[in-house]
Amino acid sequence: MKKIIFTDKAPAPIGPYNQAVLKGDTLYASGQIAINPTTGALVLETIEAETAQVMKNMKAVLDAAGMTFENIVKTTIFIMDMNDFGKINTVYGSYFNEKTAPARETVQVACLPKNVNVEISMIAIL
Repeated sequence: MKKIIFTDKAPAPIGPYNQAVLKGDTLYASGQIAINPTTGALVLETIEAETAQVMKNMKAVLDAAGMTFENIVKTTIFIMDMNDFGKINTVYGSYFNEKTAPARETVQVACLPKNVNVEISMIAIL
């Protein structure tokens, strides 16, 4: 059986999906964007602030599943402009130990939900 993971400390889904699904010891988390879950407002002041909000949202989902960033084995970063990669990577990297960081790919896309600049999804294992 799969277990649906939900927390009000991360943005509520805006479609037919869940924040995350736990199957066995594996957590499959939907992509997070920079929505402040308290206000519902997008955090878009800078790419660093936007990325930090995405990571806070990911942390909230991990917390709800009883996990931490150390449990993440794979992430996917979707960005609108590859020129933002360095700034995004600096914020993203501050959440991980470089020696045990997850596998990852980063891809530039044509458009993201709500016209944000970055979205990150993850897979974590207990």
